[in-house]
Amino acid sequence: MKAGAPLPRRDTARLVAGKGRYTDDIAISGLLHVAFVRSPFPHARIDGIDAGAARSMPGVVAILTADDLATVCSPWQTRLALVPSHVSPPQTPLAKDEACWQGEAVVAVVATSRALAEDAAEQVEITWTELPAIAAMDAAAARDAPRVNNTMASNLGLDHSFAAGDPDTAFREAAVMVEHDFSFDRQTGVTLEPRTIVAEFDPRLRQLTVHHSHQVPFQMRDVFATQLELPLADVRVVTPDVGGAFGMKLSAYPDEMAVAAIAVLLGRPVKFCADRLESFLSDNHAREAKVHGRLAVDRDGKLMALEVAVTSGFGAYAAYPRGSTGEGLQAVHMQAAPYRLTNFRGRVRGYYQNKPPSGILRAVGQPIATTVTEQLLDLAARKLNIDPAEIRHRNYIDTTAAPARSAGGIVLAELSLARCHERLLECMNYVGLRQQQSELRRRGVYRGIGLAVFIEQTAVGTALYGPQNVRVSAQESCRLTLEPDGCIRCATSITDQGQGTRMGLTQIIADELGVDLGAIEMTTGDTQATPFGGGAWASRGLALGGEAALRAARRLKQNVLTIAGALLQTEAAALSVKNGAIHNAAGLLQMSLADLAATAVFKSHTIPLAELPALEVIESFAPREQPYVAANGIQAAHVELDHDTGSIRVLDFWVVED
Repeated sequence: MKAGAPLPRRDTARLVAGKGRYTDDIAISGLLHVAFVRSPFPHARIDGIDAGAARSMPGVVAILTADDLATVCSPWQTRLALVPSHVSPPQTPLAKDEACWQGEAVVAVVATSRALAEDAAEQVEITWTELPAIAAMDAAAARDAPRVNNTMASNLGLDHSFAAGDPDTAFREAAVMVEHDFSFDRQTGVTLEPRTIVAEFDPRLRQLTVHHSHQVPFQMRDVFATQLELPLADVRVVTPDVGGAFGMKLSAYPDEMAVAAIAVLLGRPVKFCADRLESFLSDNHAREAKVHGRLAVDRDGKLMALEVAVTSGFGAYAAYPRGSTGEGLQAVHMQAAPYRLTNFRGRVRGYYQNKPPSGILRAVGQPIATTVTEQLLDLAARKLNIDPAEIRHRNYIDTTAAPARSAGGIVLAELSLARCHERLLECMNYVGLRQQQSELRRRGVYRGIGLAVFIEQTAVGTALYGPQNVRVSAQESCRLTLEPDGCIRCATSITDQGQGTRMGLTQIIADELGVDLGAIEMTTGDTQATPFGGGAWASRGLALGGEAALRAARRLKQNVLTIAGALLQTEAAALSVKNGAIHNAAGLLQMSLADLAATAVFKSHTIPLAELPALEVIESFAPREQPYVAANGIQAAHVELDHDTGSIRVLDFWVVED
């Protein structure tokens, strides 16, 4: 069995049978439930809160406001050291004085059941004064625009510019210049399992345990400890089975911070599980942007200059702790990443709006950058009468001899753009499809062929968040323990929200150690039981977590072979591990891993070694030379347009990626 072989996931049968254990399944004696009273207005001043009727309702334990939670939880604010133009308003678990988006939590109602909490929440009376609200980015940017948040001097949250080469001269000398305006609507993750949190605080020991549907338990341990002023050692975060995340579960949400604060305040376990309406109102959004792009090319279709101006929508607050700048910054810096280009100018401005905050969503700005670059290339190809595939092939950046820097400042290494391109054209019979397209057009059949080349930053390392002074771990770790029965316990910092990462890590370890998949027991998502690491984000599970697991497996195997060599009175290099047993150079079985481990644990005095190698090892890995690993590829679509109805039918789709 080789790592990477297609195999059924070990968790699938359990999850499909309904035996998963999600955060909402956590049962604790005396558990209380929270329902939030949320703002019905996009922007309003909170003039008064009357909870008298709600307090007298059955099952109600407490009704809490921002002032109540301020006694145990301090405000937070996103700051990025390398982006000084980024400013963000301070945020609290519950809105204080003003609500800045429709759906912002204002009052927390705590009761013995969710139904009773919701019933009581309906009886809370809030006196409001509606304030001017800003939804559109253009309106937020207007000189006389009302402020989205009255703690801010303006609505501008980011103004960042970047330039390389001499774009002005290149535009003047270009044979062809194309430009276009692009608009990207808001999206959100819509995970099958909504955001859910259960917080339990022991007042005697002053220890907090949080079960959390989240991607990054160690990040959240740090956030809870900091905001609630608790020692890290006294905060435990557990992420059990998680039903999807997509980057949306990377941030510290105010209502979830409220749950942890309520648990500390009341000394009782507390649960909140967002319903689907609450998810749309309060989950982080993403992608909202407007882009103006301008591309210059010479007569041969070689790229000469690119200029982009990105306007990004932040929503009411900056996502914490990573901020809301990622979408806009990536949309600028990843422009034209697959192509040779020396002249570039980009600017991104981010504006706050009276909408849900904008945060991380899969690929973070890179789909925007790819869309802009690829459509501008198609426009240029059309103007020059060059085939769209050819104009791309002529401009690919070359990383064969050494890493190269893209126009947006991205360092790229070991790309295979040309090979992916050629393989795709071969797979789809590109030349034949083009000929067929022309013939069908003459008969009134409209078919289109679209190409898009991409580079994606994955496996982000220390060089991204570290210099920003953002407390996000880039390393991943793996601890392996060989038990006396031959079982191998793996504790990894990587978490799994349905990607199959646990299975991938199991394959890597089993392949390196020469054991069956069933011999490996995996533990993930528990800050008390796993080594420190970043969790799941930016496609790092196997790239970084897999590397840590591979290193740990190699080290454990070496220790095993050293012990086996001593027991068998032979060189360790002459031995191997296969099928859970030690074999000699002739391939003959000598002893099982279980026998070796039992001897090392219970009869170590029989092993003729001055120092016994450990059967528990831990390895960590974080890329240091590059801030990320670049993946690349090309996709193609073959579609048919119904000229009468305007409907589009996808005939075929191809992807070649590396």
